[in-house]
Amino acid sequence: MIKRIEFILKNNLIIQYFYKRVFSFIFRFIGLFIKTDPNLILFNSFGGKKYNDSPKVIFEQLLNHPKSKKLKLVWALENPDNFDIPNAIKIEINSFKYFIIALKAKYWVSSVNIERGLKFKKDNTIYLNTWHGAGTKKIGNAVSKRKDYDFSNVNYLLVQSNFEKNIFINDFGAYEENFLLSGFPRSDELFKTEKKQIDIYKRKLKIPKDKKIILYAPTWRESKNKGTSYDLNIPLDIKKWQEKLTDEYVILFRTHTFTTNILNLKFNDLIIDVSDYPNVNHLLLISDILITDYSTIVFDYSILEKPFLCFGYDYKEYKNERGLYIDLEKEYPNGVQKTEDEILELILNMNYEKECEKTREFKSKYIEAGGNATELAIKSLLS
Repeated sequence: MIKRIEFILKNNLIIQYFYKRVFSFIFRFIGLFIKTDPNLILFNSFGGKKYNDSPKVIFEQLLNHPKSKKLKLVWALENPDNFDIPNAIKIEINSFKYFIIALKAKYWVSSVNIERGLKFKKDNTIYLNTWHGAGTKKIGNAVSKRKDYDFSNVNYLLVQSNFEKNIFINDFGAYEENFLLSGFPRSDELFKTEKKQIDIYKRKLKIPKDKKIILYAPTWRESKNKGTSYDLNIPLDIKKWQEKLTDEYVILFRTHTFTTNILNLKFNDLIIDVSDYPNVNHLLLISDILITDYSTIVFDYSILEKPFLCFGYDYKEYKNERGLYIDLEKEYPNGVQKTEDEILELILNMNYEKECEKTREFKSKYIEAGGNATELAIKSLLS
């Protein structure tokens, strides 16, 4: 039911308008009677679906902060009982209690939004938004039927390039003076992890030492049944992949947070489902090649300067329906591969060093900051 409601709110401009006007007024009015707690910080990630991403990194770093004993740290989640978060209070997102906590908190930290499409932030509340990636597919108000994004009240918005900054100005209504060109806290680890630690991650996932690793991480697709499900149907001939790759590779398959079901794909010794693995950075670090489509994961992966491929089996359809900020056929090192045969050919005939150099060129264009984003974010938030 919640997914259906979210779908309707995202795709019906009239309902969006009245939802925002009515409930924003109600919570602003309630806020007049709620005193701000100067030590309370409210966190959420991916609308409460996960305990992950940059908000998690900031939260864990705050546990060692000089002010940590005074701070009251609250995580908002769709299913709080499913998460073990030491030193934090857990509440259910979208509940009445959630909105009261939001009105009471001095600080907000989110990878998507805190106000749930509304507008009730107090002037003395400090809002730090880490977002979770921008640059490939259109987002915010650039998406058809979306006009509800308004980041004009975000105090600190983290980006890793001026390219991203322009997206947030144009499609989220963010203000120039509120950007922090820092990179993302979740990516700090990618700038400094040592080989010894990478070997630990491989052993944890029980990857054979003689195998090269491909990470396949496609983005989500819009619901075809009005928000009931967000299925992913990838045109793969598993037998073909097994014949060509089994001797040399293992494939780690990771779905997007919003994907509800994977169709036409069975997991085996070649293709391993790592969708529930808690830290995607570990997967990026151990992999030799990334296969994705329109996901912003390519920007994280390019930090590591390793090859990535774009399996855009529905490229024309996706480009026309969702829209893209960049021409992937021109900007991506190998353009867009429309068929699995093209992907397999590139993998089997890859000049690895040349592909790494292509990624370095891509990185130099789209990654301008990173490595100490967590420190910069916390300093800005608590200053």
